[in-house]
Amino acid sequence: MRIPLWKKWLSYLVEFHMESAPSDINPHLYVSLNRGRYQLCTANAVYSHADLYDNFLKTFQRLRLDDLPGTEVLVLGLGLGSVPYMLERVFHRTYAYTAVEIDESVIYLADKYGLSDLHSPMQTICADARSFVGLTEESYDLIAMDIFLDDTVPADFESIEFLQALRELLSPGGLLLYNRLAVTKKDRQNTRTFYQDRFRRVFPEGAYLEVGGNWMLLSHPDLLKAKN
Repeated sequence: MRIPLWKKWLSYLVEFHMESAPSDINPHLYVSLNRGRYQLCTANAVYSHADLYDNFLKTFQRLRLDDLPGTEVLVLGLGLGSVPYMLERVFHRTYAYTAVEIDESVIYLADKYGLSDLHSPMQTICADARSFVGLTEESYDLIAMDIFLDDTVPADFESIEFLQALRELLSPGGLLLYNRLAVTKKDRQNTRTFYQDRFRRVFPEGAYLEVGGNWMLLSHPDLLKAKN
């Protein structure tokens, strides 16, 4: 959705509420205009904020995207489509996206405020990501795991079985990015425990990046740029 120029500039001073679309899954779900971008929020978390969704932005800046084995991208947890938005608009990549989102309200808001401005091929599937991951026979070169219920990753998506299923979907040399909160001391402790006790069991070569108030877990470090 095109933003009037006056409102875009004014949104750097004051946040504009655009639309609420509560659902049984996300009772407090709304879009606002903040710093010139549409932002999707719940009561306690930001789900999406175009190229200001820093956890993925900072991660993509650290990756050698040219070395991905292909162009098929799986996005688990859609938001307003920040992942495809950044890859297309900021990093100028032409990828084909499959986005899986369980909440119809999120898909409605994404179609209205985010995806309509993109040119990349996009298939959006309204489904439980566990079921999709267990049933699909496709493989993917990049998987972005970004599923939260408010500010919590549901336990089913932290299981060894789910991580193993994600591993099976990766093409040879493909990369999994798994977004985790690391804002509070408790967040960091939970994320560190998950990384050490579960993630590294399935991805022994796993690594992580500290990206603000998040950790981005990587299935392997092979695509990381060399540090300057």
